[in-house]
Amino acid sequence: MRLNKQAKRTHAQRTIEQLPRLIHGLADLAEGFDVVLCDVWGVLHNGAIVFAKAVDALRRFRLQGGKAGTGGAVVLITNSPNPSRFVRAHLDRLGAPGDAYDAIISSGDVTASLLIERAGARLLHIGPPDETALFDEVLALTGKAPRLASIEDADYVLCTGLTDPWRETPADYDARLARMHARGLDLICANPDIVVQDGGALAYCAGAIAERYAEAGGRVIQAGKPFPPIYERALALASGLRGGALDRTRVLAVGDAMRTDIKGACDQDLSSLFVTSGIHREELHRKTPEGAVADAALDAAALRQFTQAAGFSPTAAIPELVW
Repeated sequence: MRLNKQAKRTHAQRTIEQLPRLIHGLADLAEGFDVVLCDVWGVLHNGAIVFAKAVDALRRFRLQGGKAGTGGAVVLITNSPNPSRFVRAHLDRLGAPGDAYDAIISSGDVTASLLIERAGARLLHIGPPDETALFDEVLALTGKAPRLASIEDADYVLCTGLTDPWRETPADYDARLARMHARGLDLICANPDIVVQDGGALAYCAGAIAERYAEAGGRVIQAGKPFPPIYERALALASGLRGGALDRTRVLAVGDAMRTDIKGACDQDLSSLFVTSGIHREELHRKTPEGAVADAALDAAALRQFTQAAGFSPTAAIPELVW
């Protein structure tokens, strides 16, 4: 039975007592879907190394997915705070071939639109000082760069990450967040991820700051997964690639982050494939005698407990994206 026909309820209402279907590869599902919305960090690469098996799986889906194996479309959907052209350049540098996907939509693309809507307003930037791709994109699209300001003079805040994600924690920003809240500043979060896998290590992302600001009572505007705007753009891209209206029951979202990738798919009533060896590998994979987890087997009992604790479930799960 194909995954997109196995339940009459929405995917957001899947019973969490039911263990996600454990599959051997994307080939097990490919005929049932015309479009794959695939996460990037943690699925296609880890920030330093491209996963060759994932590249092969996406290539094969483009050739052999869809009804009767006539081919499917792959849209990369990422919470990168950089616009998609910068994401593509990064993939090129890592050696990820362009024939593994058809299009890219990033949280940075959505963020650039939000900045353009606030043209003329002054913004406080929280993030690495050299992370200027969004400003370059706004300049390229409008001919005017955003106006940067101090916390005392800003009209709103843009967060692209921590200034130094390897040495700082979100708690280091509490005093600054309190000042922002006192001024009633909106915070645009360019990357809702809490952490990302970077070369095997985990680093804090803008989502960790945004979550803390929201908890303090601040207003947060989210640009990426699991929120609707990025899915609207991804599905519009996929519709163009397929040459017409999409059957959403034939769209599969693939990702390694339960809070963003899988929650977003559930909220959009899309089928989802959970890659368990990404940021949740420590929680979901049995350790070897030496304590390593990278190549250890998926722990089905841990996966059941994990989905029950989350309160929602992916449609299927796989340790790593393979064909």
